[in-house]
Amino acid sequence: LFWYTKNMKDIEIELQVRVENVTPLTNFLESDAKYIGEYTQLDEYLSPAHRDFAGKKPIEEWLRIRSSKESSVTYKKFHYDASGRSNYCDEFETGISDPAQFKKILDAIDYTVVVSVDKTRKIYRYYDYEVAIDKVKHQGDFVEIEYKGPDRGLSPDSIIKSMTQFLKDLNCGKLERNFRGYAYTALYPDEHVLEEI
Repeated sequence: LFWYTKNMKDIEIELQVRVENVTPLTNFLESDAKYIGEYTQLDEYLSPAHRDFAGKKPIEEWLRIRSSKESSVTYKKFHYDASGRSNYCDEFETGISDPAQFKKILDAIDYTVVVSVDKTRKIYRYYDYEVAIDKVKHQGDFVEIEYKGPDRGLSPDSIIKSMTQFLKDLNCGKLERNFRGYAYTALYPDEHVLEEI
């Protein structure tokens, strides 16, 4: 339970799933949640020459540049259980005003783009959840729910369980979780990583 001592700002707890029927969720969000907006996002995942992030399975860390309306750079460090699944990661993120220029800086110090993820994201806020309806190029349609609430002493596992139940209660049909994320499935498109939950 060491993660309790960390700042919740630096922890990401999210559920990424392909849902069989997104309509009940969309209808619920449009009537009961706050609509944030729709954005295109180009996520470029980079690795340094001295440490090959993508060379390890499962991938434990990434550096990401997100080009969107509000661009950012993010470092993620995933924490896996004994079965190789992750319910949370350390996440350090800050805004950047010029993603192309920042990428030039990283290129100069031997960081290279390993894989890119291009998506359209429609975002809603529902209490402690940020819910995104994603259309991911070459991967399909997904729902991503991220915990945005304060530290209430809950474990990542219990938060993920609540998020899962939230979708099940809306009768969205079969739920297939992506435990590895869009970057991994873009990098290894022939590897089956979705698991029914």
